[in-house]
Amino acid sequence: MKARNLYTRIWKELSADKEMVFLSGPRQAGKTTLAKMIAADFRNSLYWNWDIAADRARLLESPVFFEELKRRDSSTPLVILDEIHKYRDWKNYLKGLYDGHHEGYRFLVTGSGRLDIYRKGGDSLAGRYLPFHLWPFTIAELAETSRPIEDFLRDPLDLTMERNRELKAIWSQIEVVSGFPEPFLANRATSYRRWSQVYARQLIREDIRDLTDIRSIGHMETLYTLLPSRVGNPLSLTSLAETLHVSYNTIRSWLDIFERFFLTFSIYPWTEKVARAIQKEKKCYLWDVPSVADQAARFENMVAIELWRAVTCWNDSGFGRFSLHFLRNKEKEEVDFLVADENRPLFLIEAKSSDTKPSQALMKFQRMLRIPAIQLTREGDTFRTLSNSGLPILVAPAYQWLSRLP
Repeated sequence: MKARNLYTRIWKELSADKEMVFLSGPRQAGKTTLAKMIAADFRNSLYWNWDIAADRARLLESPVFFEELKRRDSSTPLVILDEIHKYRDWKNYLKGLYDGHHEGYRFLVTGSGRLDIYRKGGDSLAGRYLPFHLWPFTIAELAETSRPIEDFLRDPLDLTMERNRELKAIWSQIEVVSGFPEPFLANRATSYRRWSQVYARQLIREDIRDLTDIRSIGHMETLYTLLPSRVGNPLSLTSLAETLHVSYNTIRSWLDIFERFFLTFSIYPWTEKVARAIQKEKKCYLWDVPSVADQAARFENMVAIELWRAVTCWNDSGFGRFSLHFLRNKEKEEVDFLVADENRPLFLIEAKSSDTKPSQALMKFQRMLRIPAIQLTREGDTFRTLSNSGLPILVAPAYQWLSRLP
């Protein structure tokens, strides 16, 4: 298992505060493994998992069961509560835990459902926890070549060509077997296909079925199988509703559940200072990226994952309030991605399979917004910087520029 140094650094920053830390992310992304890596740095630690019957019984019989921990010394213990969100009264339980014990214990709470919005009702946990996300492997984490975020944001176009062969190999491996640890470390297409065939099915039929009131699980599975062909285009919920013969609101609800359980993630259009911009339709991407058959769409999905990982890690670390968007106007001119901070656009990114000439839409939107632009290519080994009415555009291989993302 990789060391996940990128995430252990974030944990160390967050754990300096006294709030609980909520670690969430896709199923099988390595949350339990990371939690145990973190625990190894503590002289006193306890791992608890709701999915283990004996652990469930301990909590139900004694809510403060962790007080029985046999300590090696007087240092503060770490208590890991894994999949606690499956406990019906988990929010009230954690509120009481924090209020009564946060001075004497550190709490790391993990789960594959979005812990911050998972259930409505119950007492609020606001002010009692810090969010922390773990994602499948990305090229910046695997290559360990990322730049300090302050340097990157100062000049996102700065790039040097190093370790090309190694970085290209990592990028190709993610494209074939995904960044999920199990298939990535096996590094065999056959292993990935076996893993992928059961991954979404188990998540929908086990986690989603057991923890929501959804009854039409078969239709929900069908919806998920339709999404790979929609990657790269604004998502029409009306079209999906007509295909599945269900209501628009049902499709919207199911897509929201996919995001809550980290099967997918979505980005929304940027409209500020963009004439005739579309405002409603979102774009949807999958974490299981090799399941996207179309090569161009799969490449865009890979870029989206790298950018999403970056902005969520920056937010978790407290560097700002970053967000990821796309641009599209009513003339169907489009740029794939825009990164913003506090609703201030920072730079544009376009994903192209092989075209090293900046797209006309990228140049047009850049002139509107007056910000740097990057065109990432799936093929190629060299980069160049061009000028668009005095504004810089970097054209570079995706694996090279993305490996430098903080």
